[in-house]
Amino acid sequence: MTMKERMLAILKGKNVDKIPFVQYYNINPNQDAWKLIGRNNLGLLKWTQLHQFITPDCIAEKIHFERNGIRGYRHIIHTPVGSIFEETLIERVIGAGSIKKHFLKEKKDYEIFLFYLNNIIVKENLSAFLNDLKLLNDDGFCHVSLGRTPYQQLWIQWVLIDDLCQHLFDFPELMDQVIKKMIEIQRKVFLIVRNVAKKYPVPYVIFGDNITAPMIGEKYFRKYCMPVYEMCAEILEETGTLIGVHMDGDLKPLWTAIKESPVRVIDSMSVPPDNDTSVADAISLWPETRLLVNFPSSVHLKSTNEIYKKTIEILNQGGKTKRMWIQISENMAPGLWIKSYPAIVKAINSFSL
Repeated sequence: MTMKERMLAILKGKNVDKIPFVQYYNINPNQDAWKLIGRNNLGLLKWTQLHQFITPDCIAEKIHFERNGIRGYRHIIHTPVGSIFEETLIERVIGAGSIKKHFLKEKKDYEIFLFYLNNIIVKENLSAFLNDLKLLNDDGFCHVSLGRTPYQQLWIQWVLIDDLCQHLFDFPELMDQVIKKMIEIQRKVFLIVRNVAKKYPVPYVIFGDNITAPMIGEKYFRKYCMPVYEMCAEILEETGTLIGVHMDGDLKPLWTAIKESPVRVIDSMSVPPDNDTSVADAISLWPETRLLVNFPSSVHLKSTNEIYKKTIEILNQGGKTKRMWIQISENMAPGLWIKSYPAIVKAINSFSL
């Protein structure tokens, strides 16, 4: 079987010759990883989308700077009713951005943000998707993004979490307008996915929600996330496309709510010792759900023997169900994959289905 065939078999509940090992596209260099462990031992997932946002009356500006030897940039959104901005610094070790000043800080910022949201035109754009399908070929497939649900999008992309909680209390009517508009925009994205899924393979779609229970809690998860997941599932029902969510944190307080949701793919599920939900827990709790299990980042620091043993532990908990694969979808310390990947693949190849 090719890696793509194995991955699709897991999603469709069919037999596989071995559990897939997968990484996000270029999270570690694809060609180098294939050279190390063999191309047929590593599949790829590439984030892509089927839509684009056009804002005819708003202008985005990016200004690069350096502060105390650290590179960064200011991202400004200009609208006819005012401007909002964020500042991001680039972390030296992993090269990722870390927001230091958020777009939304007070009520007047939300009024500008609401103009921006109302100005968004959602259009189908398949150029990236079709290019990625061709690029990946038999090595994997597209991780089709729907964006984040409103509450998650707000605190991750737009506003400091402490401020968001205060804003929901201080001006609830304005916040309701903002969230309703964000949901309306996402609904248009779902309709585009439905049309595309009739013509091209879209086995699942992903809300990049970065769900972790301490940051949302069951009450807000049920209020702000589940209705959007349900809307998406209803729109995509006839396509056979599964609803997936990137849940990379502690999930135990959300176990029941996740079970009651239409989520059928959990992406980047982070297991002990890093987080609180094991593969065994998930297999028992969510019998219809596919688990795309991130190999725990902390274990990459351990010996090859311990990495091998952890892989076997994960496989023993869920491998025989053929409802899971192991992937690398969260950052690890640089260079450790060279030690980890052979140990993980050795365990997978020795595991009897």
